[in-house]
Amino acid sequence: MKTKKLIRLLPLLSIAILSSCGGKKEEVKEETKVKVYTTVAQTESVDKVATYTANVRADVINQITPAMPGRIERIYVEIGDKVSKGQLLVQMESSNLQQQNTQLSNLERDYERYNELLKVGGIAQQQVDQIKTQIDVLRTAIRNIQTNTQLRSPISGVVTARNYDNGDVFAQMPILTVQQLNPLRAVVNVSESYFSILKLGMPVNIHLDVYENETFTGKISLIYPTIDAATHTFGVQVTIDNKDMKVRPGMFGRVTFNLGTGQSILLPDIAVQKQAGSNDRYVFAIEGGAARYRKIELGQHLGDYYEILSGVDAGDVIVTAGHSRLIDGTEVEVIDNH
Repeated sequence: MKTKKLIRLLPLLSIAILSSCGGKKEEVKEETKVKVYTTVAQTESVDKVATYTANVRADVINQITPAMPGRIERIYVEIGDKVSKGQLLVQMESSNLQQQNTQLSNLERDYERYNELLKVGGIAQQQVDQIKTQIDVLRTAIRNIQTNTQLRSPISGVVTARNYDNGDVFAQMPILTVQQLNPLRAVVNVSESYFSILKLGMPVNIHLDVYENETFTGKISLIYPTIDAATHTFGVQVTIDNKDMKVRPGMFGRVTFNLGTGQSILLPDIAVQKQAGSNDRYVFAIEGGAARYRKIELGQHLGDYYEILSGVDAGDVIVTAGHSRLIDGTEVEVIDNH
């Protein structure tokens, strides 16, 4: 009896379930637009200052080496010694020089004797001329030998490396390194946007990490004539006045160019993002209701704002918050403008 009642109920349950499943579905509209905050890029008057990192280098570096291998008799200087132009630094083995000097003395005596014989007609002029030529050739050879046995400093500077001891045989490495410390120089890679602004002789300021509260002065001494197509930069050499000898090659610092006052685009620093895995900076601009990726070049950091050198134009609408969900082309809803 119970079984017959259950059989009669099953169709009713099936109808109820089907009615429930087949009823009108409530449509849920999924939100696809990302909500963002934005700001409008504006042009402001700012002091045009460009700062670049640099390592200080010696203006002139000389490697003291002879023209050929030989034994070092004596090295007269140590690392850190100040030397003058023309100062004798190294004496190489000089046995060959002594032999040449002895031969020269003999030829000079023969030349005097030949001249006496020429006066009394005991010898031909041709023989006198021949011995004179031999003397000239030998004197030139001795000067070359002296240059390679008595090694002198070509500049006034400081000895910064010594690679041998007395008695060693010179092979490949320089015996000494001498660097000129005044003036010094630094080479920086400057944005191509400044190519028409920077001029030879323009003064610059140099701040070194080792001297936190001091400013050193210099000037532009060389502007490289070409632009690097990959980095859009060009080289600028700065000469640093080092009369007090406080600056040393290898010091790390920052070179600042003062370019006067001009108009620049400023954006809040919260709008600027850093590309993962690189030093590239970018922003998202709103175009036609979508976020568009813009690679930018930064200038100065002025309080809470960045100077934008390229990649953004005045009037562009730039995202200041909501970046984390954006890629190029994401549809957005602007909920606020700052």
